[in-house]
Amino acid sequence: MQSNQSSSPAFRMNNTQAVAGAVLIGAGGLIGMAGAIVGGHALLSAARRWFRELEVPPTEVARHKWGQTKAATMAGAQAWQSSNGVPAHSGRA
Repeated sequence: MQSNQSSSPAFRMNNTQAVAGAVLIGAGGLIGMAGAIVGGHALLSAARRWFRELEVPPTEVARHKWGQTKAATMAGAQAWQSSNGVPAHSGRA
């Protein structure tokens, strides 16, 4: 008697190739991470050098811009109030 079962091909994977692929992916990840670290260090070093060479430190520039922003805000508020008939008052107590 013959069997009518058709045998389907089994899923077979080459374990050597799978392990080699996993090792290569891991090695590529480590090389990529090392490249990111080296590139990031170079970028940070260049930024530090650039900040040291500036004539005005970034904190002074920020402080100056903040003062300009406050003055412009106060001038705009006073102009708006005077054009709308609102009595001007100082924002400070």
